[in-house]
Amino acid sequence: MTSDVWLPIPPEEIEGLPAGPRYLFWDGGEDGDQPFPGDPADCAVYVVPYMKRLSVRVRPLERLTNVRVIQTLTAGVDDITARLPEIVPGVRLCNARGVHETSTAELALTLTLAALRGIPGFVRAQQQERWAAGFHQSLADKSVLIVGYGAIGAAIEDRLTPFEVARVARIARSQRTTARGLVHPITDVLSLLPDADVVILCTPLTEATRGFVDADFLARMKDGALLVNVARGAVVDTKALLAELERGRITAALDVTDPEPLPPGHPLWQAPGVLISPHVGGPSSAFLPRAKRLLVDQLTRFVNQEPLRNVILTTGSETPGSMGQ
Repeated sequence: MTSDVWLPIPPEEIEGLPAGPRYLFWDGGEDGDQPFPGDPADCAVYVVPYMKRLSVRVRPLERLTNVRVIQTLTAGVDDITARLPEIVPGVRLCNARGVHETSTAELALTLTLAALRGIPGFVRAQQQERWAAGFHQSLADKSVLIVGYGAIGAAIEDRLTPFEVARVARIARSQRTTARGLVHPITDVLSLLPDADVVILCTPLTEATRGFVDADFLARMKDGALLVNVARGAVVDTKALLAELERGRITAALDVTDPEPLPPGHPLWQAPGVLISPHVGGPSSAFLPRAKRLLVDQLTRFVNQEPLRNVILTTGSETPGSMGQ
């Protein structure tokens, strides 16, 4: 039976790994051409390298003929689900739920506050040594709509609460009730948009959510509303968003774009009312300790043949969900 575990973090830096497997370090290398640490056919658990090019992350897939678990260190797994035909049947694909909630929720709140309070304008004025006083919007008393109310969406609401927002509405794939209140089904989204001052996107990218924020969605947003995207760029129709931004009807704060990276000369760079960060929701000092804890827990469960956490699908038998949890 195969027993190799490929880790993108040196195993000696992860305290508490269970005995039994042979732990091998592989993160693709600086140029993506790092030799495999062992025979891919002997790999039982493949932990996908974090923040590497797509070609690096998926490079071993076709050769992992006996793999039983693929563990990502990202909340989204669209890069792997797009290549399911390359993966042998019966593999459990797990995401990194529990790793990115803190960092991504912090950034969602940061982008929201920065956009509302005019921070980009202050930075530009400082560079020009110009005192640019003025009146700006507050997050207090605003109505917020969270689209994709899973673990990250809940973490965002946790951080919104002290800011005295008027109300928070929540959207997920299906209706349910949480300790904080009702979570609306996705079918309610168009009826909720006209009341939202701030719309925060944190849904995974699937075929159901690709282009979900289209011209109709954006047209339902109220005048002056702010769209915050910490999900995936392709959840939003970029052309439709540009049209609304250029009219000055809404504003946006985007950690993700489509295309990504956003190339020089793309009109989104210079669109009015947009704040762009370079997909930094996950990579922060909060990442590594949480990633290590997840890996120790998952691998202990794997060795002890206990149920794994965060199983998104099993290849050959399931399809992933579409809108939060």
